[in-house]
Amino acid sequence: MHFTSEQRLDDAVLERAFTLGEIPGLLWTPASAPAPLILIGHPPLGLRKMYPRLAGRARYYAAEYGFAAATIELPGSGERPRWAAAERARADLRRAMEAGEPVGDEIVDALVLPLVEKAVPEWQAALDALLSLPEIGGPVGFEGGVISIGVRLAVVEPRVAVAGFFAGSFVPAAMFEEARQVTIPLRVLLQWDDEGNDRQAALDLFDAFGSKEKSLHANLGGHTGVPRSEMEDGARFFARHLK
Repeated sequence: MHFTSEQRLDDAVLERAFTLGEIPGLLWTPASAPAPLILIGHPPLGLRKMYPRLAGRARYYAAEYGFAAATIELPGSGERPRWAAAERARADLRRAMEAGEPVGDEIVDALVLPLVEKAVPEWQAALDALLSLPEIGGPVGFEGGVISIGVRLAVVEPRVAVAGFFAGSFVPAAMFEEARQVTIPLRVLLQWDDEGNDRQAALDLFDAFGSKEKSLHANLGGHTGVPRSEMEDGARFFARHLK
């Protein structure tokens, strides 16, 4: 891990950009250390575009609860090299949606499964590097999406002790079997009128999770209409399990 920039924000949170090999990332740490860590997932739109939303959540967690937070750029997005297979899958998805056609399993699998296979080992490598820093002491939570990445990470990574998933992306059928293996405390956020989300699939996935402690938080509104109260409630959820 190589830090490339840092700035002390007005809420005393330290924000640092880093690279891990070719992977860009961001780390926010509170004034107190060592701190529990929340990994913040996001859709493959690029860190630059997602920065305001990611930084807002990370700064709130650091300033209000003393959590560190980190995120990394997903394969094929942002400033990372283009990924031809992912570009083709996204183009097929756009064509289907613009034509008003159902998004078939073949498109969903091509879009999501290779991303999961590439992204999860990168998240694990980032976790190795982050937990080696003296200012981060664990335990670790995962928040956000792509939800299939979160599911796989919760299954294969024992250091992730709790998760808050965002139901807002297509889910391959194969991920439902993996969801049954998820046993950590779980909180799932669903925007009821999300124009890009299959609501019934999101409900079915929630039902499949094997966690004994799981809760579903559904709000009216589209993909970007999540009320601020959900961030505050989510932070309290992490605090119960990470502190």
